[in-house]
Amino acid sequence: MTVSQAPRAPFAPEVGVELQRVVERWRQLPLDHALSYAGRVRSLVQSLADGVAEANAVTTSAVPDCGPATLMDQLTVMVYDASAVAVTSAVPASALTSTLADELASLRRELA
Repeated sequence: MTVSQAPRAPFAPEVGVELQRVVERWRQLPLDHALSYAGRVRSLVQSLADGVAEANAVTTSAVPDCGPATLMDQLTVMVYDASAVAVTSAVPASALTSTLADELASLRRELA
């Protein structure tokens, strides 16, 4: 019997590291601090969602505001989706992810 390996994340290692750092930092924030940065995080999530929709030639839609407790889950999903689109799409989607590690690092520094 063989055990299959878990699927590899489609993003670069530096994106994964920065995403993990942002998520860890977010979990440490007091609620009022998290609320003050929620708009910034939502903006990044929406930007990634819009890029994924455009690359897939579908209509963009608003990412629902489910509160600060779910923002890191939404960010993680959108980083994964944007990275997957950049790998699999015939449309040049690398613009979605070319600066993603830097954007996540910038967000993490803002949260400090």
